[in-house]
Amino acid sequence: MKTKAVRLYGVNDIRTEEFELPPLREDQILARVISDSICMSSHKAALQGAAHKRVPDNVAESPIILGHEFCGELIQVGKKWQGKFKAGDRFAIQPAINYKGSLAAPGYSYHDIGGGATYVIIPNEVMECNCLLPYRGEAFYWGSLAEPMSCIVGAFHANYHTDPGKYVHHMGTVEGGAMAILAGAGPMGLGAVDYAIHGGRPPSLLVVTDIDEERLSRAASLITAKEAKEHGVDLRYINTAHIENPAVYLKGLTGKDGFDDVFVFAPVAPVVETADAILGRDGCLNFFAGPTDPAFSAKFNFYNVHYASTHIVGTSGGNNEDLIEALRLMEQQKVNPSCMITHIGGLDADAQTTMDLPKIPGGKKLIYTHVTLPLTAIADFRSAAAQGGENAALFQDLADICEKNNNLWCPEAEKRLLRDVDFTI
Repeated sequence: MKTKAVRLYGVNDIRTEEFELPPLREDQILARVISDSICMSSHKAALQGAAHKRVPDNVAESPIILGHEFCGELIQVGKKWQGKFKAGDRFAIQPAINYKGSLAAPGYSYHDIGGGATYVIIPNEVMECNCLLPYRGEAFYWGSLAEPMSCIVGAFHANYHTDPGKYVHHMGTVEGGAMAILAGAGPMGLGAVDYAIHGGRPPSLLVVTDIDEERLSRAASLITAKEAKEHGVDLRYINTAHIENPAVYLKGLTGKDGFDDVFVFAPVAPVVETADAILGRDGCLNFFAGPTDPAFSAKFNFYNVHYASTHIVGTSGGNNEDLIEALRLMEQQKVNPSCMITHIGGLDADAQTTMDLPKIPGGKKLIYTHVTLPLTAIADFRSAAAQGGENAALFQDLADICEKNNNLWCPEAEKRLLRDVDFTI
């Protein structure tokens, strides 16, 4: 059958094309993709082409489908997997399958599977590695955002702490401790704030910094200090742009020698160095943001490493358990990743959005692959409706729905968007 997909051929060469999928094998599954959120990692893959660690060397001759934060439903299940999956099941995918030690991953490495497509063939290794995960949530976009949320979950699990004089690592952040999320008012930072408060090990103090007052104001209106307090968390949003010595100021907020856990959400040397400077004894710095520069570096205080047991960790993505936890928290509505999303578009907007991603303000860009729609900010739905055109009524309805939902994308908005889509194969 035919699929329409966003395919990478090489450096800055992304094309939206229709092509024939191969016949389904007994160990494969045919699936319909409904939603795919665009990750900065896809932009990095487009910038690097075959030089990217996950992109195959022959991508120019055998292009890959971009997109790894996707959700949809199974259409046809090969004989091998019929005892475990069935047509109609909703699914999410853990792209970091690590099959036999390979870096190959859906959205980076495969000709027939990726999030930027209408239909895909899920290869046997995804199921072999238990990376095809059932999803029972209300909205498809929650399933798409489970992957970025799993990266956050994994980062929190990767932090560790030790007792004086002992060599046992206690994994995870300090429950009831002091936590800082630096450069944290963007989409992934907001997800981290949500998880820190609602993920089961809340800190007593949570400081979120940024240098953009508009981003901070939006964050403070979506995840409020009042709500955090109900969960025992003292949540503070701080603009460090005009603070003379941010490290001294932030460290003073802890009432002790510094923070237990510090997350860095921007690959900027001064941010990393501030994070290092505000660590308390046994403090753990998590370098979350992935840099594009392979030579990126920053100063680190090794006196404190030696005498105060400060340390650093980094994670790139989550594992199966992290994704399962993210799905469970969303299904139970304990975390709501909707605050990550600021733009909606159709498959026709996917390629250009991926290329221009760093230049487009706001948070996550969510693509619905069976929809034709220009990338549009949720804040602009009302003005888009006023401009008229074939999507005027749709934008009017979406504006009404989102305004009732604190100007956030929501399951009701998704249902309205997909209401008239013909999914007949």
